[in-house]
Amino acid sequence: MADSDTGAPPKVVLITASVLVLALAVAVAVFALTRGTASSSAAPDANGPLALVAVPAPHADEPSCGTLVSALPADLTSNGKQLAPRTLATPAPKATVAWGDGDPIVLRCGLDRPPELTQTAQLRVVNGVQWLQLSEDGSATWYVVDRDVYIALTIPDSAGTGPLQTISDTVAAKLPVKPLKF
Repeated sequence: MADSDTGAPPKVVLITASVLVLALAVAVAVFALTRGTASSSAAPDANGPLALVAVPAPHADEPSCGTLVSALPADLTSNGKQLAPRTLATPAPKATVAWGDGDPIVLRCGLDRPPELTQTAQLRVVNGVQWLQLSEDGSATWYVVDRDVYIALTIPDSAGTGPLQTISDTVAAKLPVKPLKF
């Protein structure tokens, strides 16, 4: 069945072989891409160390931050669920604590005064502590503004008010009230 002039296989066999090679190459490429995407898009280990974006905290070494961090509860209750502390990835920011899997609750102490803190800012008092709330997509960051250090507590919208109340109780018990600084 070879081509009588050149001795090559017939065109039908060449085309069929070429199509099969191309189909195999496409199948291998699709497999590799979908397998690579599945492993690279998988969520990081929710129980592994939590990597946090660095935030300037020039007062994180203040004694007030040490007092607060050492007095924080080991677990937080959020919507009836106990949130365990998270290990922070190294290098871990000073005076920073996190709780919960997935979308964690994060407390940072020793931050600069938030620029949104003005004389007309809407403040909320929770268990004797004044907070400035800044909402973002899917979470809110609450700043303690009436102590000698600024403290930020970032809470996912799904967490409820329990963590804010618990942290307010700890702040009120451990850090004295100071006048607001604008």
